[in-house]
Amino acid sequence: MNSPNRTRDPVQRAAQVACAIVASAALSAAHAQAPALTLSQVLITGSRHEQSADELPLSSDVLAAPEMERAQIMDIRDAARELGNVSVRHAPSRFAITGPANSTGRDGNTGFTIRGLGGNRVLMLVDGIRVPRSYAFGGNAFGRDYLSLDLVKRIEVVRGPASALYGSDGMAGLVNFVTLVPEDFLTPGAAGPRTLGGRAGASWSAEDQGLRLSATLAGRASDALTWLVSASGRNAHARDNMGSKDSPNIDRTRPNPQDDRDEALLGKFVLRPGAGARHTLTLEHVARASNVNLLSSRARLPLTGTASQIASAVMDERASMDMARDRVTLDSRMPVRSVLADQIQAVLGAQNAKSRQLGNSDLNTSPDRFRDVSYAENTWQFGLQLDKAARISPDWSHKLTYGFDHSTAKITNVYTGINSLPPEVFPLKRFPDTRESSDALYLQSEWIGPRWSVTPGVRVDRFDLRVLSQSGFYPPAKLPARSLSGSAVSPKLGVLYAAGNEWSLFGNYAGGFRAPNAHQVNGYYENAAEQVVVVPNPDLKPEKSRSAEAGARWRTERASLDLAAFTGRFSNLIVDNVLISGTGVAGDPKLFQTVNTDRARIHGLELKGRMEAGRVAGGKVNLWFTYGQARGVNSSNGKPLNSIDPSRLSLGAGYDTAQWDLRLDLRHHAAKSTSDIDSPLLVKAPNTQVTVPASTTLDLSGQWRIRKDLRLTASVINLTSRKYWMWPDVQGLAASSTVTEAYTQAPRHARVSLVADF
Repeated sequence: MNSPNRTRDPVQRAAQVACAIVASAALSAAHAQAPALTLSQVLITGSRHEQSADELPLSSDVLAAPEMERAQIMDIRDAARELGNVSVRHAPSRFAITGPANSTGRDGNTGFTIRGLGGNRVLMLVDGIRVPRSYAFGGNAFGRDYLSLDLVKRIEVVRGPASALYGSDGMAGLVNFVTLVPEDFLTPGAAGPRTLGGRAGASWSAEDQGLRLSATLAGRASDALTWLVSASGRNAHARDNMGSKDSPNIDRTRPNPQDDRDEALLGKFVLRPGAGARHTLTLEHVARASNVNLLSSRARLPLTGTASQIASAVMDERASMDMARDRVTLDSRMPVRSVLADQIQAVLGAQNAKSRQLGNSDLNTSPDRFRDVSYAENTWQFGLQLDKAARISPDWSHKLTYGFDHSTAKITNVYTGINSLPPEVFPLKRFPDTRESSDALYLQSEWIGPRWSVTPGVRVDRFDLRVLSQSGFYPPAKLPARSLSGSAVSPKLGVLYAAGNEWSLFGNYAGGFRAPNAHQVNGYYENAAEQVVVVPNPDLKPEKSRSAEAGARWRTERASLDLAAFTGRFSNLIVDNVLISGTGVAGDPKLFQTVNTDRARIHGLELKGRMEAGRVAGGKVNLWFTYGQARGVNSSNGKPLNSIDPSRLSLGAGYDTAQWDLRLDLRHHAAKSTSDIDSPLLVKAPNTQVTVPASTTLDLSGQWRIRKDLRLTASVINLTSRKYWMWPDVQGLAASSTVTEAYTQAPRHARVSLVADF
């Protein structure tokens, strides 16, 4: 699995050359077409109101429902597959009950990484309401996949800092999932307005033997009231890989036996009383559960080692996880006639998210162990936004967007079980019950002329992390938890210039920040056997970023091209559990603390394009490509940033007719070599981090439009059954590991889906 230690991979250089050739071909072919600027996707998150993505001076991507259906995007990992410089870490369930067998392999879909920064540095929203953060400690990790894409009609990705509009956690970018509305299914037909409509679908994937069923029904109760109900369910097993060892012990590289169950429900009621007012009530429920038989934790037989090792050998280990998110949101938009605003939008949301992990470990002769760990976020969110547009001259107009945001979240955790490790006494809390709240004022001004648009903006945030109670806080915690508060100012400035009917240029400067969270400030842990102590740090400062990008867009009737180059500086980066002092012996334990220690620089580029190459035998030939590349360095020590993904090139070709289409997608992932890894931050010496070789895969898919309202889509993923690894999935895996095959991607497999509209 290790790749050669070299700074430039010839395959990567070839990919870059291929990308340039395709871009040149797109330009040449499209110049032969009649120029007519194509309409872009609508984007909400880029400016907090619906606007064409091409009118915004920033980089973004929009995945709409038809594209998601055609690409068979089933989860957030599939969504990231279509985007340059975006990834989602997914690791298999290979953890141990009392601590991970290694520091990877227990997370599932943890969340997005955008341009080299991920985790809680990327803000995730559902209809503008924040998705809970991820939390990890020891053998427990709670990801951010509280989502069902069956309820979603559009995914919006904004690259670069979004804190000027959305505050904390938007330091690297944001991803907003926009759910279905009744109007999506009640489009007037030839007979007039529809009173009832909907969609039903079924899909199956051989990768995890997953079967998914979904249905949506929308109706019009009156001229003023519409409604929608959408539900989905899924049963699946462990994701397949290319492991070759099926042994029921620590040598295992095949997936562990696993059963997954997902369910989701969305209810939406839209009232339009007249005069342009709209009030939307949304109810959402998403739940996921997994049960895993951890064969990979079992000791080899016959047992060997010291008497203590034989006594504590794992004979059987099983784990389960369940997570749920319930949300209610009221979104009211009302036109007003005032010198202060043309429209007022008020959003009130309440959300309850909770996760729980259970584990049983059957030891040989030592007492068995049981762990029950839970993490929850209960959130209230309120926002008030005002918009005012004005014509200031015959050629120039102005739009002002300003408002107030407030959010309050109660963060809790509980650890319990049997046979705790001294000096722990169950039940306990790794950090105390905490209320995290923030208040913010923001303002954005858009000046729009015949060719220019200039968009300055600023947001001022005040955050407060308040300890609610010391009760249960890690008995016998030697240091009481403390509260923390602070503020941040996030500026932005965007400029867009229309160079002609086809070309536009843009530049963007933005600041971002991320406030420390409860477990980073007050997390406490003590292990007497290993002489290790993790202590709180109530003096943590918010992380900050300053980023700039410049780009160009080119549009014609049959082709498009997007280019963006970006650079960013990041300061006060929070690093968890840094060794502060100590040698790890009695009287001098190793002391760890979460600290602001790092500064970083990240730069890179993104390129994407599409073109209609011509017509053959009554059908259209289409070509497309995306390319993303980023480089990052820790400015404090000159070492590379481990969070940077290797560059990725995607090339595609398709043939479309009225009744069917066929497409072939090639994806090339560059290598992650030793020179691009800061190994000591990932694995303990004398181990070194495993590297990732370059890989190229092919996917073949087709869609048959049986009728106008009935579509059958089928795909063969990894057509050549290439054995490969993804860098996000193996971070923390030692090169000396004998089970690296356990982290390979799935071999060749099929996906099938059938969707009917009514």
